[in-house]
Amino acid sequence: MIGNHQFGMRRVAVAATGALGLTALTVGALAAPAFADAGAESAAAALAHQTPLVTGTPCTVTAAACVDLESQTAWLVKDGAITRGPVHISSGGNGKETPVGHSLRVYRKEKDHKSLESRMPNGQPAPMPWSVFFEDGGIAFHGGDPHRSSAGCIHLPTGDAQAWFDYLQIGDQVQVLRASEELAARKNTAPSGNDAPSGNDATSDDSTNDDSARKKSAREHRDPLRRLMTG
Repeated sequence: MIGNHQFGMRRVAVAATGALGLTALTVGALAAPAFADAGAESAAAALAHQTPLVTGTPCTVTAAACVDLESQTAWLVKDGAITRGPVHISSGGNGKETPVGHSLRVYRKEKDHKSLESRMPNGQPAPMPWSVFFEDGGIAFHGGDPHRSSAGCIHLPTGDAQAWFDYLQIGDQVQVLRASEELAARKNTAPSGNDAPSGNDATSDDSTNDDSARKKSAREHRDPLRRLMTG
């Protein structure tokens, strides 16, 4: 009886060990895409910070659509030039913020999409006209109130939503950014110059231009997007 009992206990221990191993593998498999996505975004951001900007936006010339979450503004871009915008938008809020991304891609378009998450007062699915999906979780550009925060999507006025729908194609790059963060990142990655004046000349230039530099910095600090435009 003792031998059988000990054998049974060993079987329980082996089974428990196997279950723990399976759980660890499952958790690892579920976590892997998140790490992969974070790594891909980090690489995309690094590449973007070395790529020229579309004048007047925080986005690079590779983007077909650009969103600045700070100014709540969006643009359409072709060959590095603005074709539509700036357009006032509203993004996600109340814990459902629109995700930032340097290399998001359009993967689906649906003219008369109905939301599976949001409901109207009568219980019917909320309409999302002219939907252009560019991020997992149903994140899309679509027609909506540009003065009311969304559940993660980008609300556009109806006419602009149709323009976004007509222009953007599957595979087009979308960038959703914060202008001040892009400015800071580009400053950190910019090469340092070696052609500054030296000795007394440098001291003289610094003292002469000190007041104007401070005034310019104060003006530009109030508008990160402007600093990107002039940087």
